[in-house]
Amino acid sequence: MLKETIANILKDVILLSTEEIEQLLEVPPNAELGDIAFPCFILAKKYKKNPTIIAAELVEQLKNDLKLENINIHSQGAYINFFFENNVWSEKLLNSILQEDFTKMDIGKNERIIIDMSSPNIAKPFGIGHLRSTMIGNALYHIYKVAGYDAVRVNHLGDWGTQFGKQITAYKRWGDQQKMKDNAIHECLQLYVKFHEEAEQDPELEKEARIWFKKLEEGDEEAIKLWNYFIELSLKEFKLMYEKLGVDFDHYLGESFYNDKMEPVVIELKEKGLLEKSEGAMVVRLDELDMPPCLILKSDGTTIYPTRDLATAIYRHEQMKGSKILYVVGAEQQLHFKQVFAVLDKIGKGWSNDCEHISFGLMKFEGKKMSTRRGKVIFLEKVLEEAVSKAKEIINQKNPDLFNKDEVAEAIGIGSVIFNDLKNNRIQEVDFSLEDALNFEGETGAYVQCTYARIQSLLEKGEWKESWINDHLNPVDGKYLNDPSSWTLSKELMNFQQIIELALFKNEPSVVARYALEVAKKFNRYYNNVRINVDDMNEKKSKLVLTYATGKILKQVLQCLGLKSPSKI
Repeated sequence: MLKETIANILKDVILLSTEEIEQLLEVPPNAELGDIAFPCFILAKKYKKNPTIIAAELVEQLKNDLKLENINIHSQGAYINFFFENNVWSEKLLNSILQEDFTKMDIGKNERIIIDMSSPNIAKPFGIGHLRSTMIGNALYHIYKVAGYDAVRVNHLGDWGTQFGKQITAYKRWGDQQKMKDNAIHECLQLYVKFHEEAEQDPELEKEARIWFKKLEEGDEEAIKLWNYFIELSLKEFKLMYEKLGVDFDHYLGESFYNDKMEPVVIELKEKGLLEKSEGAMVVRLDELDMPPCLILKSDGTTIYPTRDLATAIYRHEQMKGSKILYVVGAEQQLHFKQVFAVLDKIGKGWSNDCEHISFGLMKFEGKKMSTRRGKVIFLEKVLEEAVSKAKEIINQKNPDLFNKDEVAEAIGIGSVIFNDLKNNRIQEVDFSLEDALNFEGETGAYVQCTYARIQSLLEKGEWKESWINDHLNPVDGKYLNDPSSWTLSKELMNFQQIIELALFKNEPSVVARYALEVAKKFNRYYNNVRINVDDMNEKKSKLVLTYATGKILKQVLQCLGLKSPSKI
């Protein structure tokens, strides 16, 4: 609102569009320089004057502008600084924030966005490394929904490939039905690790695994039965984990779903003369893009990951009607997706530009890459259990009589692990530290959640009434919100829509997480500097409306990040 107001004033005197002016406007580093500043450097060439002189002249020109009512204007150096009168503009900002549609935007106009996320491998444990794709994807889903898109979450399960030949081989040689019954995924991991250990000494095991996978591809009854068994056990475990994380999926469509959809892709590539032979394999050349060839068929005629992902993208666009397709997959797959998108473009799929790889940095443990085949996996379930346990300890110390202690401990503990990941830029590599993830002090999800709970407590003590939001007889009075901390908080809340737009532009949940921290910090500063529940009814009401508005925004940003917002902690 503030930037739009200034842009509307300036457009009449500097002959730039409101959009161009808005992009140039800045928020000064401190309040003494105003609320909004316009740098005049860009006008120096046009006016053939020093930008400092231009700023001073424009201030003189604007001083009598009726649109500047309740806005003061000064020049400092090459900047025009605008100061909004807090008592008037606090009311205007709050009225805007409290509108029902403030946190329900219509940027997307119901355009369908398909988000490929999580995608664990069947018969493998759900490790801490899976957290990134799952929660980055989940946060993007919620951010797109808030912005008015029809977002769809797809779990592209790793349910096909040579690893199933290895898993079947290991199970038939060393499998124990009782152990599988007691802890299926853990036993699957042990069998997978044992296979690779034994294969180092006995190369025949690899041949046996290839035979079993070939049987699986050919529809062998025993191979199919075991494969379905592994899928059933895995999905049961995965869904328990997703329930803990608060993540749902619109579709579970694993790699096997596309088995019958790859041949048409290969045929189309052949018909368009794009397939070339290379060392016995069939590839699509991408020399003009300075990329290595994209492998489509191996030398034995079988398909490979790029073939499958080409079929997947086409299905998502043509059958699922996705106008944009996001792949939340680790940065190590960057070349793979560049090749796939380039091949889509070569076969005339103009929508390939609407496919985007949302890459993220690797998650390591103590500086080392985790490896399933070596058994070096940190089970996410164990991490979440420890986080919840620690949260419960803290609650027992601070609020032992809390009635729903277990539920709150789960919200805080799991939220802390999620937020610890999402607050950092997704492309950064993460060296996972359980101690850091379980640290509830400082810039944490628990800090934001506790701030929300504090707000609910203040509203309860102040006997808050929803009717106060639209009370036209006794509206919010800005004279009670004239102090610096109230004004700073109001301005921060008003940034919500810009934050959502920026997060969308960058496909970056950390933008929202950092904003959550900023709102919480500014509210706590307001709480410490201002007495909210005072005796005077009009004053208390005005301050509680600002408090309520803060809670509304905090709840929405926590939801965007996949965190719960307990009202009592």
